[in-house]
Amino acid sequence: MPESISPPACRPGCGACCIAPSISSLAKPAGVPCRHLDAEWRCRIFGQPERPACCSGLQPAADMCGESREQALRWLSTLEAATCPGG
Repeated sequence: MPESISPPACRPGCGACCIAPSISSLAKPAGVPCRHLDAEWRCRIFGQPERPACCSGLQPAADMCGESREQALRWLSTLEAATCPGG
């Protein structure tokens, strides 16, 4: 039986997915750090019921996270621009 490959874990000190995309339920514009990020770029409401569904549904993935925080920010910013209404 082949080994299952587990998804990558969040990169410490990254927070790209909490910066690059907009989060409409929090009135957070794209490119602005979420108000729930702490000084180490970790979500203070991770696992809490008040965490937006769009955040809970976003999981780390090699293509999204890349090899560095900078790559993740670029990828997510490009995706945000491509999916922005009227953009």
